[in-house]
Amino acid sequence: MFGYTFYWSIVWQKLPELAAGAALTLQITVLSMILGTAFGAALAIGRQGRGLGLRLSTAWVELARNTPALFQIYMVYFGLGAFGIHLSSYVAMVAALTFNNAGYLAEVFRGGLSSVPKTQMSAARSLGMTVGQSYARVVFPQVFKTVFFPYVNQLNWALLNSSLGMIIGLRELTGATQAAQSESFRTFEFFLVAAAIYFLLSKIVEVSARLIFRRLFRT
Repeated sequence: MFGYTFYWSIVWQKLPELAAGAALTLQITVLSMILGTAFGAALAIGRQGRGLGLRLSTAWVELARNTPALFQIYMVYFGLGAFGIHLSSYVAMVAALTFNNAGYLAEVFRGGLSSVPKTQMSAARSLGMTVGQSYARVVFPQVFKTVFFPYVNQLNWALLNSSLGMIIGLRELTGATQAAQSESFRTFEFFLVAAAIYFLLSKIVEVSARLIFRRLFRT
């Protein structure tokens, strides 16, 4: 096609490196989503309150949602260095992606919280549960059913955003692909395969989420 000759053999030779990059991509995605979920839930609760908690939660959400993820990564990796805080590319990427995920998930959870009648919290408290127990055992199980698919969308978004780790030297899938193609200059072949891997991972997440939803909520 257009006189271009494909050389796939060099790509197959580098598949173990791409697989290792894909594994790192999944690791960063899962870890940042776990941490982002915890912070996002706390921010969603904080957004329902008042005073300092409301102001801090709102500031986090506004910054996370209204600045580029690339900017957030630069601020964590390079910006903190101005204050003598030097993080590895792995830690910086997880921290930046957690910050971003938490901001978006806070709004997702806040929407879910608004769908749960306030009487649910009152009933839980009347049974002797603490506020934390009431949220964990009564409120958030109902919230999670409501926001399950928006949550999965954020998971996929985090998976794709992890590719930005390349700019700070991280060898996730995109970083591994860039390094591999720089040795052979077979850019099209390498990035086509990387795109196929991202597509496959996204579809696996999507299909798995649907199966999990049916099993958990019996729909």
